[in-house]
Amino acid sequence: MDAYWRAANYLSVGQLYLYDNPLLKEPLKLSHVKPLVVGHWGTTPGQNFIYVHLNRSSRNMTWICSTSAGPGHGGPALVANTYLEGSYSEIYPDISQDEAGLKKLFTQFSFPGGISSHVAPTTPGSIHEGGELGYSLSHAFGAAFDNPDLVVACIIGDGEAETGPLATAWHSNKFLNPNHRRSRAADPASQRLQDQQPDRPGPQSSMRNWNSFCEAAAGRLILWKVTSRKRCTSSWPALWRRPSSAFGKSKNDARSKNDTTRPRWPMIVLRSPKGWTGPKVVDGLQVEGTFRSHQVPLLVDSEHPDHVQQLESWMKSYKAEELFDGDGRLIPEIGRAGAQGQSTDGRQSPHQWRPLLHDLRMPDFRVHAVKVPSPGAVDGQDTLVLGKFLCVTWPRQTRISTISASSVQMRRSRISWVRSLKQPIVSGTPEQQRMMNSSRPPERAGLDAQRAPV
Repeated sequence: MDAYWRAANYLSVGQLYLYDNPLLKEPLKLSHVKPLVVGHWGTTPGQNFIYVHLNRSSRNMTWICSTSAGPGHGGPALVANTYLEGSYSEIYPDISQDEAGLKKLFTQFSFPGGISSHVAPTTPGSIHEGGELGYSLSHAFGAAFDNPDLVVACIIGDGEAETGPLATAWHSNKFLNPNHRRSRAADPASQRLQDQQPDRPGPQSSMRNWNSFCEAAAGRLILWKVTSRKRCTSSWPALWRRPSSAFGKSKNDARSKNDTTRPRWPMIVLRSPKGWTGPKVVDGLQVEGTFRSHQVPLLVDSEHPDHVQQLESWMKSYKAEELFDGDGRLIPEIGRAGAQGQSTDGRQSPHQWRPLLHDLRMPDFRVHAVKVPSPGAVDGQDTLVLGKFLCVTWPRQTRISTISASSVQMRRSRISWVRSLKQPIVSGTPEQQRMMNSSRPPERAGLDAQRAPV
C-alpha cells in the first residue's frame, strides 16, 4: 500500500508541475515545467492516503462505499487515484494507461483547455465539487439518506470544519436511521487535521476540548496521528475495522432486532503534516507542516532556476521506476493492492447513481422573470417569485425531494407556491400534506426542515 500511495503522490506532483517528461527518463529541464503552476499541494498527500486505504478496504465490504472529498482544491488526489484504479481512462480513453497518457494527464491539469484544479463533476466518482468549502458533509448525508446500502466516507479538512454550513451539517446525524430500508443509511466522517492551516493554527487544531466536540458532533471518536509512513500504512486495517464493524452491527441490530437506539456514528480524526512527503525546506524556510505548503510549495520558473533540481529530487523520492514499467503502466502487483472492478470508488457513482438520475422537466424560466424596465421601477421579492416558479416545476417531476431551513423567507416561498397550485398535494406524510396545502405558515416552523417529497 505504501507503493500505491507513492504512485498517487507522484501523479499528483506531476499534475501540478509537469508539461513533459512524465517519467523523468531524462534530466528535468525548465522547459518540462508548466509556464504557470497552479494548484494546491498541502491537502493532497493526506487525501491520497485516505483514498488509497479506503479503496483497499472496500474490497472486503459487503456494502457499497463512496467518498465525498471536501478539502478545497484537492483535485490532484482524486484524479490521480481514479487514474491508478483505471476508472479515469475508462471514461476518458485518450488519457491512456501508458507514458503518453501520463503526459496528457499531467498537461491537462489546471491548464487552458484542460481540467480544473478542484474535484470537478468530470472526476470519476465525484459527488461533491471541491473548492467551495462547507458542503461536503451535507452532500454525504444526502447520498446516505437516499441509498440504504451506501456507506459514505466524507473527508473534511480542518479549515472546512470551521465554516458555518459544515458546523450545521453535523446535526444531520440525528436523521440517520439504520432501520429505514428505503432512504437512510450509515455515514462515517473522516476529518483530517493538518499541523498548519494556510496562515496560522486554526480553532479545530487548537481546541483544548477537541475530543468532546468531535464526540458531540459525530458520536464515536477514533484518533489517528501520523508518526511514520510505514506505521500508518500498517495500522490502517485494524483501525478501519472498528468503524466498519460498527456500521454492520448498527444496521443488523436495527433491521433484525428492531433496535431503535440511535447509534453513535464514528469519526476518524487523522492528524497529518500539511504538505506531507513534499519539500521539507525551501530557500532555508520550513515548508512541510507549515502554511508554505498550502498551494505550490516550490516556485519553479526562470527566476528560480535552482528549484528545477529540487523539484526533480522531490519527484524522484517517490521512486517512479519501482511503480511504473518502461511504458508508463502501473506495475500489476502494485495495482492489485487497491480495489478491483466495480468496488473501486471511481466506479461507484456511475454504478450507483445513473439508474437514479432523471432529467428535470423544466418550464421556460423566462416566462416567470420579473420585468424591470428601469432600476427601482418594480417592487419584487425573490422567494415569492420562486414559489410561483416551483408550483409549475414540481408537478412535472416524477420524483423530487426538498430540504430547507425554517426561515420566514422560505415559508413565504412555499406559501406563494401553495396559493398558486390548482391541485392539492397528496404525497408525503399527512402532516406534510396539511402543511403544504395550507395557505397559512405552519404552526411549527421546524416542519419546514423536514424532507417533503412532492
